[in-house]
Amino acid sequence: MVLIKSKRFLSVVLLAIVGSVSGCSPSSAPEVAVANTTVDTPSVVSVNEGPMLWHTLTLDFEGVNTSETADLNPFTDYRLLVEFSNGETSYLIRGFYAADGEAENTSATSGNIWRVRFTPDAVGPWTYKAQFHKGENIAINRDASVGEPIELDKAVGTFDVAPSTATGVDFRASDRGRLRKDGRFFRFESSGKYWLKGGPNSPENLLGYVGFDDTYRLVKRSRDGEASTEGEIHAFEPHRKDWNEGDPLWGLKSGEPRGHSMIGAMNYLAEEGMNVVYFLTNNITGDGNDVWPYVSPTEFDRFDVSKLEQWNVLFDHMQSKGILLHMVTQETENERLLDDGETEFYRSLYYAELISRFGHHPALIWNLGEENGPSSWMQTGQTDQQRKDMASFFAENDPYDHTVVLHSHAAAGDIDHIFAPLLGHAPLDGMSLQIENGEDVYETTRNWHKRSTDAGNQWLITMDEIGPWFNGALPDSFDPDHDDLRRHVLWGHLLAGGAGVEWYFGGRFPSSDISAEDWRTRQNLWTQTRYALEFFDQHLPYWKMGDCEGVIARPDVYCLAVPNEIYAFYMPGRGSSMVYLPELDAGEYIVDWFDPKRGGNLQTGSVRRLGKGGGQFIGYAPNTETTDWVVLIRKQSN
Repeated sequence: MVLIKSKRFLSVVLLAIVGSVSGCSPSSAPEVAVANTTVDTPSVVSVNEGPMLWHTLTLDFEGVNTSETADLNPFTDYRLLVEFSNGETSYLIRGFYAADGEAENTSATSGNIWRVRFTPDAVGPWTYKAQFHKGENIAINRDASVGEPIELDKAVGTFDVAPSTATGVDFRASDRGRLRKDGRFFRFESSGKYWLKGGPNSPENLLGYVGFDDTYRLVKRSRDGEASTEGEIHAFEPHRKDWNEGDPLWGLKSGEPRGHSMIGAMNYLAEEGMNVVYFLTNNITGDGNDVWPYVSPTEFDRFDVSKLEQWNVLFDHMQSKGILLHMVTQETENERLLDDGETEFYRSLYYAELISRFGHHPALIWNLGEENGPSSWMQTGQTDQQRKDMASFFAENDPYDHTVVLHSHAAAGDIDHIFAPLLGHAPLDGMSLQIENGEDVYETTRNWHKRSTDAGNQWLITMDEIGPWFNGALPDSFDPDHDDLRRHVLWGHLLAGGAGVEWYFGGRFPSSDISAEDWRTRQNLWTQTRYALEFFDQHLPYWKMGDCEGVIARPDVYCLAVPNEIYAFYMPGRGSSMVYLPELDAGEYIVDWFDPKRGGNLQTGSVRRLGKGGGQFIGYAPNTETTDWVVLIRKQSN
């Protein structure tokens, strides 16, 4: 068995494999349309494994030799479609222009490589069939019969998909795979296991990074209501030390490999147990003014191939570290930048490119826009129909059916104004909530769950930005304990049936939503977030738990339950409380206590067991030093 450590070498070997199964000999492989076939595998793989379940298969076709700036636009007037089939399962995947096929390392703007990425969801034999067409603005038309055909040699082939060898938090592991919405929560397609997210919402301009090609800030300014952008774009130098030998980089053929600090930052977050990162893919005219996918911030039909390939190196690494890509496609200041808010040519092209280049990743959220729609402080914005059209575009064009959400404004009236007309619109999967007052999180989450369920399309709801805008989640140096965030936002949201929390850094304090360079500034917050995620994962069947209103006679206590089976309470203060459980069946119930601030094992209070009946005293906490407790009451099985 030959072992290969070089992905470049792996490309050549797999080319011969694909050539063989397609009916040509390895010696003739360089002449076929498939120039390279690469597989995102662990650093050491065996040749005979080939493509693997949930790992990205990349097919590179030798096609028209062109450039990003060619008169005949390669991003609008050519279209590569590849159909992948396994038995009765079939995916139609849109390809894209890839310059020389190594643009992430060469920064090339020209070449003859046309690429498609596909993530197989089943082991066994697969086939592919590629079609390449030319025609005016054909790129956004998925009708394979439209356009002037361009012949591709050996455009039909087969390959075998083996089980994944990835393990742990890697989304490509065999027991993980694609992350989908299932009711109120995320769930892995492969194992059926439910999953909650937790991580940073900031900096929102994550991709405004010095290591990416042609990335710079358009305007430096300081406006009321947002973080200052008078500084430089991101370098993330404090995380340079978190890069490990063997981790990916880009610019490898430029003489100056790049990405150490960005990759290191993702390593740090993963080590802290964080599993999601929020970022914008276009903030032209927005707060940061430093992120866009185009060759120029004024040309919306030509894309920067090397920059987007460098983004994808980052995204690949994030997936391997178990970090969900929360991809926010626009913000409130630029929601009418493309097609005046409509989903017409420019917006469709933008979304189609995002899907083609990044939709293969197993764990990804499409967020239609930050703070979308008119509000009490901004009178212009997209309309109800335009929001529905955006969601419908992803539902119709994303072959992987990733979760689609929309980010809200902070005020309750603004949330209702934007989201009430969207209730029941099936292509929209959920809400990405912004709330100004943490004490409103629990009830707001519960309210919108009920409203969406009553409308026939139950939403997945995540708590993604806590206000007020100038504070957010402060650095540990200003708020080391994060008591209010932990109680009202983190546990309040999760105990209301929420699907996860992300932390916004505010606009006026150091390490802000735009200027943050070091995620260690909130290490205490990551720790407390990890404790909550671990508690839910280890102790609660949260996906089948619901409200338990009236169970406890204190309005300041948050609660989630399966009646007569399991109850979880967040109880502020050192004392105890009377619990009213009139529906409690016969049997024995065990009472445990958990410290949400310090974590650790479940602890025992003054009362260990409860029996049938209501109004029972659950006892005193294990100690009087801890200020808040989570109480877990579980029925013992026979």
